[in-house]
Amino acid sequence: MNAPAMPQVDSSGATPVMAQFFEAKSRQPDALVFFRMGDFYELFFDDARQAAAALGIALTARGQHAGEPIPMCGVPVHAAEAYLSKLIRSGFKVAVCEQMEDPAEARKRGSKSIVRRDIVRVVTPGTLTEDGLLDARGSNRLAAVAVRAGAAAIASVELSTGEVEVWALGKASLASALAALGPSEILAPDRLFADEAVSVALKAAGGLVQPMPSALAEPGAAEARLKRLYGVETLDGFGTLSGAEISALGLIAAHLETTQAGRMPSLGPPRRAGEADVMAIDPATRASLEIERSLSGGREGSLLATIDRTVTAPGARLLASRLARPLLDPDRINRRLDAVDGFRARRDLRRQVRERLKGMGDMARALSRLALGRGGPRDLGCLHEGLTGGAGLHDLFRQDGSPLDAPLPVALAEALEALDLSRRHDLAGLQASLQAGLGPDLPPQARDGGFVAPGVRPELDEARRLRDDSRRVVLSLEARLATESGVALKIRHNGVLGYFIEATAKAAEPLLRAPLNATFIHRQTLASQMRFTTVELAELDARIAQAGERALAIEAATFEAWREQACALAGPVREAAAACAILDVAAALAEWAEDADAVRPEIDRSTVLDAEGARHPVVEAAVRRAGGAFTPNDCRLDGQGVTAPRLAIVTGPNMAGKSTFLRQNALLAVLAQAGCPVPARRLRLGVVDRLFSRVGAGDDLARGRSTFMAEMVETAAILTQATPRSLVILDEIGRGTATWDGLAIAWACAEALHDTNRCRGLFATHYHELAELERRLASVANLSMRAREWNGELVFLHEAGPGPADRSYGVQVARLAGVPPAVVARAHEVLQRLEREAGAPAQLGDLPLFAAQAPGLAEPASPSLVEGALADMDPDSMSPREALEALYRLKGLGAPG
Repeated sequence: MNAPAMPQVDSSGATPVMAQFFEAKSRQPDALVFFRMGDFYELFFDDARQAAAALGIALTARGQHAGEPIPMCGVPVHAAEAYLSKLIRSGFKVAVCEQMEDPAEARKRGSKSIVRRDIVRVVTPGTLTEDGLLDARGSNRLAAVAVRAGAAAIASVELSTGEVEVWALGKASLASALAALGPSEILAPDRLFADEAVSVALKAAGGLVQPMPSALAEPGAAEARLKRLYGVETLDGFGTLSGAEISALGLIAAHLETTQAGRMPSLGPPRRAGEADVMAIDPATRASLEIERSLSGGREGSLLATIDRTVTAPGARLLASRLARPLLDPDRINRRLDAVDGFRARRDLRRQVRERLKGMGDMARALSRLALGRGGPRDLGCLHEGLTGGAGLHDLFRQDGSPLDAPLPVALAEALEALDLSRRHDLAGLQASLQAGLGPDLPPQARDGGFVAPGVRPELDEARRLRDDSRRVVLSLEARLATESGVALKIRHNGVLGYFIEATAKAAEPLLRAPLNATFIHRQTLASQMRFTTVELAELDARIAQAGERALAIEAATFEAWREQACALAGPVREAAAACAILDVAAALAEWAEDADAVRPEIDRSTVLDAEGARHPVVEAAVRRAGGAFTPNDCRLDGQGVTAPRLAIVTGPNMAGKSTFLRQNALLAVLAQAGCPVPARRLRLGVVDRLFSRVGAGDDLARGRSTFMAEMVETAAILTQATPRSLVILDEIGRGTATWDGLAIAWACAEALHDTNRCRGLFATHYHELAELERRLASVANLSMRAREWNGELVFLHEAGPGPADRSYGVQVARLAGVPPAVVARAHEVLQRLEREAGAPAQLGDLPLFAAQAPGLAEPASPSLVEGALADMDPDSMSPREALEALYRLKGLGAPG
């Protein structure tokens, strides 16, 4: 975190308010303390200095402590979310210290009493729940890592929705698993930072890493915290959790206990997963394929942005989660694809479903805010709209008249069952209660009032009438009392007496005598008037004075009852929210498939990748926008080497489409295993367990790595982790060093992928010598990206065809890139001379480097007589005659015999 503990400040002699601040700061020394004072959150001492610098607000001083001015800055309560968001993005955590009572209540304890304050929450990147602090279409996960007896585990909670997951995995898989989660904040026991593998994985994940005391990860203490979090006596209901899984979940529970100040969230049970459930994609591969983010860091230009047609925030998050973690089980994948097909076949129904989904809110996040005590009437309204809309979706399917013989896909049927209020009586009760009770205009906070509909609570209606129509009520009572007494009187009000009855002294005489004196109570006599009250008026006075507070109190109690009802149904509400997201994703993918002419992939457990007419989804979308057409390509690989080669060597000039070809086949695997249609005429894919990509140049200056070093580190990871079920795409391995060194590395890597890893692979290179591998290795084929010269112009065909490329066309590409004509001409001249003078180079197979057995190092040969004579000559100092004589001598030295 960016907020270090505040330097020790002597709190002796502090004013009562500053003593409160010091006490709060002592409980959260590494957080900025937002100290509520009226309509502002104030920050003091070093907190103020850091916050003022981060927020760009004025740093002032107020009062003194220990003889020095107290540095201070503040932000308005009504605008606090925006400032909180900026501080959290800057790496701070913030402890919110609220006023726990009204100042009037404090004054009742004495004139010198101060308002009671307490920390109500600690805001960190992974514990955000407010809409203003979150990306509606993105997840915000808090993750924890633990290692016990060599086994690792990751726990994850999406606090804004209550979703909890836990993964058991090996330490080597931590980086890819964390990259798939994309957490905003990661908790790890401090002892793990000494483990290089774990430390590297934590740094690569991208989230804010928070060290935790190792004692919090001890299984015994972690289990006790986990039981408290879920309110259970045993964890058996969650399955057989390993020690590492319990430790990771325990770190989450400890962090929530600290940050939520006793108000624990409503969480779903931990959903267990493992390495065998999802495709492993390491951080470098995820970045190079631009699955969720483009290389510029934004969403635009990514695979997710290209295919996302969802109309709800939960649907967008679900689609992102599926792309981030493609499945390995063909049955589960095909269930998702069935749901998409169900909407592709029902176009009119799809349109109606998407229209209805647009009006539905984010039920899961609304429920989470309600559970944490941060929700308001609008969150209740969101639940009402979601449940009502979900029931409407169920009815749409029931009324659908599509002439289809096939039954509804299982995934869609299960989603609709969760939305069927005729069977979910608990949800139907909540929906009916909210429908009858909520008014039309809902304020953000319950304390604002005005959200309970008229007629729901008679006592509330009365309080509102008194509050809003007090003048009318008083006039009505005045007229009735005047009629009943026969006295001309008025009801008036002042700050001392409140409401009172007033009449002239003469007119008031009957009020002093029986029987009226039993009703009218004398209060004050003035020179010309007399003042009275009645029991009814006194009660009315009290009710009017308290009507506003009473109305708010009744509404607050009503809100609390609804909140508790909703929280008691947290499980069914989350199921309904998940069902809406599933429908949204299936309908959205069907919409995209129709727009992009995408097809359903065939998924099995083979090691085949057979793509016909495949296109890169992101590049094709860009080409379409520019008014062009994308050239499709086929790709056939077989890890068994039976129906197709295991490894394809891809050659061709720069800009001909090698990188696009490589990436598009990797993205087809991601899309297919995520349960999405694919842009191709046909795709058959045997599930890929691990996807590796080394495409594009990049360095790692922060860790002292050059481009070549970074490339070699990533290549090493591929060669040590790829399995026969993996898919590897490599582009230009070995380019960052000397030519022969690079060629040697590329050759050896290709051999290792073919012989040792035995995985499906695409290997793009400019080393045309690697084409020799097709002849030398059993399951290697050459592919090339076609280009042609036409009237002096280089034309890229973007077609992948069999065989190696004949040339690299580097000089022509340089001209296309805008290199000055004189430089291009000189380069062409040099190239022609090199090609002419190179003679017949040695065959690649003749070079010792690539021989089947590596020979021993040869002793360097002694220089010949001619070479010795040449070394002694200085041509620049010779006259023409001396040079001619030297040439004759050399000829004589080189003569046979």
